[in-house]
Amino acid sequence: MEKLFIDATKYTPKIDFNPIERKLEVRGKSYPENTFEFYEPILLWLKNYFLDSATKVVTFNFEITYYNSSSSKVLYDLFDILEEGVENGHQITINWYYDEENETALEAGEDFQEDFETLDINLIEFND
Repeated sequence: MEKLFIDATKYTPKIDFNPIERKLEVRGKSYPENTFEFYEPILLWLKNYFLDSATKVVTFNFEITYYNSSSSKVLYDLFDILEEGVENGHQITINWYYDEENETALEAGEDFQEDFETLDINLIEFND
């Protein structure tokens, strides 16, 4: 499977999905003009990645400093895919990074922990 890399812009996060290293990263702000158009190839890549029947140990790093409501919906879709991956035998560790001064990012991570109890979501504070 090919690596998926999309560089960050003012409105979109950096996407760095490396299947060889088994590391998937989403970092930055997310408020694209057309959220679905931006995230569609990302969600498709993830679905295809987890279609492989072999058990995969994967680390998914999120560092989203801000996202709008339409990005929130897509992030929930993304977490649904991750949850489905776990249900199909994949071992997925999710690291949700948040700046100690960004209470909204912490709360978002806590919401994902609550809504996706089958996922191993670590909340990791950093000081920017």
